[in-house]
Amino acid sequence: VQLVESGGGLVQPGGSLSLSCRVSGLTFSSYDMNWHRQATGKERELVAAITSGGGSTSYANSVKGRFTISRDNAKNMVILQMTSLKPEDTAVYYCNAVHKWRPTTNYWGQGTQVTISS
Repeated sequence: VQLVESGGGLVQPGGSLSLSCRVSGLTFSSYDMNWHRQATGKERELVAAITSGGGSTSYANSVKGRFTISRDNAKNMVILQMTSLKPEDTAVYYCNAVHKWRPTTNYWGQGTQVTISS
């Protein structure tokens, strides 16, 4: 199983960025997908989640209205679109797959760095 994130980088405050996570080695449509982030010196936090069929999404209060999670089950990909970025969004962002019926079956990507700075 592989989860490969891409799209991270350095962006000025107020800017936008789109992260992608390409998944292989599992039945993608059987997995709920999450984006987490971890800032230096802080605990990892759940940022956004989408159910296996894409019918339901949820967001941390800190990103609600600014981030959008989506998925393409035909391409085995989940995307996190981030707008109005703030310095406090700086973190390593991780893609996470959780089996919809067996949550103990889950996988993580290696992470991608997002830095918001002028």
